[in-house]
Amino acid sequence: MTRKKAVSLETAAEQGFAEVVRLIETSRGQALQAVNTALIELYWRVGELISKRIAAAEWGESVVPELAAYIARAQPGTRGFTRPNLFRMKRFYEAYADAPIVSPVVRQLGADGGEPVSDGRVFVSPVARQMETTGSSSIVSPLVTQLPWTHHMIILGQSKSPEEREFYLVQAVRARWSKRELERQIKSAAFERTVLADLKLATPLRVLPADATGVFKDSYLLDFLDLPQRHSEADLQTSLLRNLRQFLMELGDGFAFVGEKVRVQVGNQDFALDLLFYHRDLQCLVAFELKTGRFEPEHMGKLAFYLEALDRDRRRPHENPSIGVLLCRTKDDEVVEYAMSRHLSPALVAQYQTQMIPRSVLQQKLHEWSQMLQAPESSEQDEL
Repeated sequence: MTRKKAVSLETAAEQGFAEVVRLIETSRGQALQAVNTALIELYWRVGELISKRIAAAEWGESVVPELAAYIARAQPGTRGFTRPNLFRMKRFYEAYADAPIVSPVVRQLGADGGEPVSDGRVFVSPVARQMETTGSSSIVSPLVTQLPWTHHMIILGQSKSPEEREFYLVQAVRARWSKRELERQIKSAAFERTVLADLKLATPLRVLPADATGVFKDSYLLDFLDLPQRHSEADLQTSLLRNLRQFLMELGDGFAFVGEKVRVQVGNQDFALDLLFYHRDLQCLVAFELKTGRFEPEHMGKLAFYLEALDRDRRRPHENPSIGVLLCRTKDDEVVEYAMSRHLSPALVAQYQTQMIPRSVLQQKLHEWSQMLQAPESSEQDEL
């Protein structure tokens, strides 16, 4: 047997070995998921039993420590059924058993990617719809069983509303966040930053064939760049590319990197677009223009020019119109609103932060924007 043929056979054998390893890894992953599903369903049913008996006044809350002690005697060595954890199971069940009706941003993030189910301005959440499908709140939603118990405890412990809770539930499932990443997203107020962006979506973005709700953020946290206080656009771009994996995680699920300094040729002139991405769910190109200073209205003209060039020269027949994101250091929301009011391109303005903004600040900002949007509606009703 020649040496060349022996090497070829050895390579073929290794390919077969690798396939066996992949099968083992797949099977192991499925087994772990099955174990997690069974555990979450068990905790759900225990929580349901405790919740309903306390609600019916069959048990008082003082019974729960007795139950924990009874389980310890009856099932020695069984872990996870302490008094605090039994109360967590009760809270876990009650959090999702009522089939909450939540905001459009959460509904649009449904893991199934289906069309929104609406009744006026109210949207049914993925968890709620799953409950309706099964016809019984005693069956835990498959969406809920996809997360480990520790993830649920983080979400339940740190979310302040049903909308926020379900936002992190759906995003953690879709993006497969680790425990550490989930905690980082909550700490960085991803929910508030996403809802703020949705409230400010300009008309061209709202009328796109694909719904952009829940995709973009009003501000992006780039604390991983370790940039000096004074930095250039070239410094920002270089650092983003060096930390591309972390930047993609901050952008959110669905973004794929296409290129940097993408050449755009119009007439006899060449232009360079800072960063270009593709979004799988929106099925469109997303152009990022970087500005290390304050937002100025004239920035939108250049971004609109790039979007037009992308749609004419790079957009494929099955793709939706390109979207532009002007990422700047600071912005005045009123100036942005004026600049965008008659702007015809699907674009938005976001700012980047090199240090984490306190959640309380973003929550107050979200409250102010919600009040502002409701004000015209209230005035019309008063006149009637």
